[in-house]
Amino acid sequence: MRLATGTALCLAVSFAMDLPIPVVAPVFAAFLLVTVNRALSLKDGLRLVMVVALTTGSGLLLVPLLRYYPLAGVLLIGLCLFLAFRYGLRGGNNLVATFLVVGLTMISAAGTASIDLAMTVVGALVKGLLLAVLVLAICHRLLPEPARAPARPATPVLPNDDIMRLALRAALVVLPAFLLALADPASYMPVIMKSVSLGRQSCTTSARGAARELLGSTLLGGVLAILFWFALKWFVHLWMFFLWMLLFALLVARKLYSLRPTRYTPSFWLNTLVTVIILLGQSVQDSAAGKDVYTAFAVRMGLFVAVTLYACLMVELLDTRRLR
Repeated sequence: MRLATGTALCLAVSFAMDLPIPVVAPVFAAFLLVTVNRALSLKDGLRLVMVVALTTGSGLLLVPLLRYYPLAGVLLIGLCLFLAFRYGLRGGNNLVATFLVVGLTMISAAGTASIDLAMTVVGALVKGLLLAVLVLAICHRLLPEPARAPARPATPVLPNDDIMRLALRAALVVLPAFLLALADPASYMPVIMKSVSLGRQSCTTSARGAARELLGSTLLGGVLAILFWFALKWFVHLWMFFLWMLLFALLVARKLYSLRPTRYTPSFWLNTLVTVIILLGQSVQDSAAGKDVYTAFAVRMGLFVAVTLYACLMVELLDTRRLR
């Protein structure tokens, strides 16, 4: 209930306030609600926002390098992506690592087109995180953690070789989407967000189940987004948008938290929910702008599938090399 309510509330508020990139807040809310099992204090929330503002703003420092020395800039961003994922795998704050990856890719890509666009993306990320932190506090107030709730299991410590391999794999998953966004940053921001989600998911996926985990969650998210869109067309209203998101998020959350156990991992269902949010949010924006929604959806879904297939290939290649 907490995951579904928080995600739906962030989605509705983002579109009601007409935030620059309205899908950012619900995606951040989903990550926060799955990762954090308590409300952040005011001090911790502001500290997280400040850290994110600094980490995402680091992408602005790489804009001149990308403009005048593109090869060196791309190689440096690839190195920074590797270090960010390695930081998260070594027991660092996974949220900070994720936001650092988002800032390095989205903001630096936007800055190559226009500094104004880059500042808009920085503002969208900070506003989206502020909203997500506020909704996290509201949801924990409405649906508090039970007093006797079991503690979350500690994250297993991986060997250093596995950490290096997984961090390299995640960086290679994200990098092609970033290169694609350099051609047209405004159009390919959703692809970067999807690749970041895939990068996170690839850190917990083996070659044996890569296609099922990565491609399966992407295709399922696309199917759910189509069903959501046609359900929303029956009665187009902001509150119906909230209620349909609440229903679809509840269906996914039941699987994620094993109320209805499946053979799929929690990361599979989280990636499915993120895919639904990104695809649906962009379709709503396309409709408001007067674009052909179905053509734009087909192109975007094709890009998502292509990025996912590439992620599966990277998982297969690096895991096969390790076994050999």
